[in-house]
Amino acid sequence: MVGNGKIRKWRFSLHKSSSPAEKLKPLDEFICPISGLLMIDPVVISSGQTFERRSVEVCRELNFVPVLAEGLKPDFSTVIPNLALKTAISNWCKSTGADLPSDAPDYSSIKDSVRKLMSNSSQGEGDSRFRDSEKDLLKGVAEKPPVILAHAATQLNPRSVHHRFYSSSSEESVIANIPDTPPLPLVTRPLCYSSSPSASTSSEIVTDETVDPNPNSSTSDVQNFSTKLQSLDVFKQEQSVILLRKLTRTDEEARVSLCTPPLLASLRQCLISKYAAVQTNAVAALVNLSLEKKNKLKIVRSGIVPPLIDVFKSGLPESQEHAAGALFSLSLEEENKTAIGVLGALQPLLHALHSDSERTRHDSALALYHLSLVQSNRVKLVKLSAVSTLLPLLETGLAGRVLLVLCNLAASNEGKSALLDSNAVESLFQKLRTENMNSAESTRENIVACLYSLSIGSMRFKGLARAARATEVLHAVAESGSERAREKAKRMLMMLRERDDGEEGRDWEALLEGGVSHTRYRGNSTGF
Repeated sequence: MVGNGKIRKWRFSLHKSSSPAEKLKPLDEFICPISGLLMIDPVVISSGQTFERRSVEVCRELNFVPVLAEGLKPDFSTVIPNLALKTAISNWCKSTGADLPSDAPDYSSIKDSVRKLMSNSSQGEGDSRFRDSEKDLLKGVAEKPPVILAHAATQLNPRSVHHRFYSSSSEESVIANIPDTPPLPLVTRPLCYSSSPSASTSSEIVTDETVDPNPNSSTSDVQNFSTKLQSLDVFKQEQSVILLRKLTRTDEEARVSLCTPPLLASLRQCLISKYAAVQTNAVAALVNLSLEKKNKLKIVRSGIVPPLIDVFKSGLPESQEHAAGALFSLSLEEENKTAIGVLGALQPLLHALHSDSERTRHDSALALYHLSLVQSNRVKLVKLSAVSTLLPLLETGLAGRVLLVLCNLAASNEGKSALLDSNAVESLFQKLRTENMNSAESTRENIVACLYSLSIGSMRFKGLARAARATEVLHAVAESGSERAREKAKRMLMMLRERDDGEEGRDWEALLEGGVSHTRYRGNSTGF
């Protein structure tokens, strides 16, 4: 029997039984979220979820990204076999007496299931919407008038220029979003932000006018703020934006209640102000508002990103620090990533990696990491020659964050080609060779992860790795690296050794993907 008959037989075999053992239902983890069938060839995708391989192939063909039950949107850009789950499913079938099909699910049947999901998604609301295309995302700002930013070449603050701005808010480590590992929690607040009320800035001026920071007072009313922010009296406008910044520094409720279209429209006008204190405090207030997840999408859809990018490119130095922090904060929202890339933030972010400000450099690097999780932005970064900008930064203090971006680029075909063409293999092996045991383990892990991504499906990798004397470095990692790094180093060594032994007939690419028998290569039969 062929076609749909196989699937009907499969489902029937799972439930048809007279024994108690065979009546057991499979675990939810064994069922493909798309097809609803027991998985025979489970694969892990870039965002960490597991699906039947054929379901992923159909979604790719139809250019469809489903919304899962928990509201997450999977990233199908990279597929890695989940050998551990495949073994678990096989063992479960043996222990319960359930039949495990020998063939993959019928393609046309899976296609019908996906089309049904697409139909349901197009009719739903909220979390069941399709992922916005670049055209749809730009539509939200198309009706906004273009803003041309002009800046006054004035001192940052004529009344006080010696005071430093906020201190770093987090020392959290970051781990690359490597293809076979779901994204781990990263720093979620930009370096320019601090919740400490004492961390004032050079542009936050104490005046004779009484300012009541109570969010319940009349001055916190959205209408009052909007009116004062648009005032022709620059002093009143300045005091209002300073108050807004103070209110939103630590008060989460104020951030949510004040983040309305009228206030954002008024704040947008302050971003293009020629007055230093107005502009700088406006961008800082925007950073504060963007810290709340509820606000992130609302801010981008308000049309405030274009003038924010203008400030980032040519604003005052302190304003640029805040602008980098705002772009990083906004890029944490999944639905903002494509829009921010389309609106032109990628090139300024790359340029800002060479900024004199450490805060600007680090927040820009993290913004690039989050934006490069999206395939469309990876393609744009390759066209912007991002690889040639990023590789030299491996020898700077930005190495850890730069590696995050390189790992994302290596997960795409365009990025992989650009990295191989730019001699990234030699650069990465040299960096791995010079990293000592006192270095951050995440840095070594990310280097190995990037190299491993480059090795998959690339006939050029072996020659480049040999020229870089990779074997000795990989042996060292396989002996003393972290568990994840050791596993990848062993797989790369296996691939290099396989071709050297003259076994031309063996498919080493399939070996990397888990498609070759593991009898000979013990220790590689489980996924990670």
